[in-house]
Amino acid sequence: MTAPAARGALRLLAHLGSARGPMAAGQLAAATGLPRASVYRLLGVLEEEGFVLRFPEAHRWGIGIAAFELAGGFNRQEPLTRLGRPILAALVDRLGENAHLAALHGRDVIYLVEERAPRRPALVTEVGVRLPAHVTASGLAQLAALPRAQVRALYPDRTAFAQRGGGGPASYPALRRLLDATTERGWAVEDGEVTPGTASVAVPVRDHAGWPVAALAVTFVRGERPPADRGDLAAVVAEHAGLLAKRLAR
Repeated sequence: MTAPAARGALRLLAHLGSARGPMAAGQLAAATGLPRASVYRLLGVLEEEGFVLRFPEAHRWGIGIAAFELAGGFNRQEPLTRLGRPILAALVDRLGENAHLAALHGRDVIYLVEERAPRRPALVTEVGVRLPAHVTASGLAQLAALPRAQVRALYPDRTAFAQRGGGGPASYPALRRLLDATTERGWAVEDGEVTPGTASVAVPVRDHAGWPVAALAVTFVRGERPPADRGDLAAVVAEHAGLLAKRLAR
């Protein structure tokens, strides 16, 4: 790819990354100032490499898995980890429960920071651990914040639903119901799907365009926190997620 073509491809990716959802090629041409023929040619190359996804029924293009992986690589470095650690520590001090920060990476979540509260049980969500996004509160919080077409592309059929201990949705309709409930509620929940006897609530951390760059979550022993308390816990988590989002935007 020549330097002008590479520059054009980066402009397309940057515009798709800041958009609210998939866009038509004509819209991309108008927004970037690139010739329509060049836009189609560049989109074809980017699709082959996994950086964009084509939605033929809607005649639109969206960000692909490879682009998410690049974003995940950045998020696993600075500034998300550096800025998230003190906020996570403050959240643990306030609630007295374990907390973590996790980023979406394809159909998985990767745990970036973990803070443990005194006398709380150890968890599987150590830094660097990957778990299927659709069975975790952190993953559901981020998936619910993505455009529906993007989620559908991530989960095209039942083979995409890796199982963990038999928990979590096993089909796209089941996942969609969970995500719709998460959106309506404003926060995600897992209830024993990752570790029996524990539950978590999570809230997405959004960038300036509203896209989820990570999720903040607290995990607690189910028997020690009645379900009625989960909304209050989520409100505190959302407060700290908003603080992290503001610091990332500076």
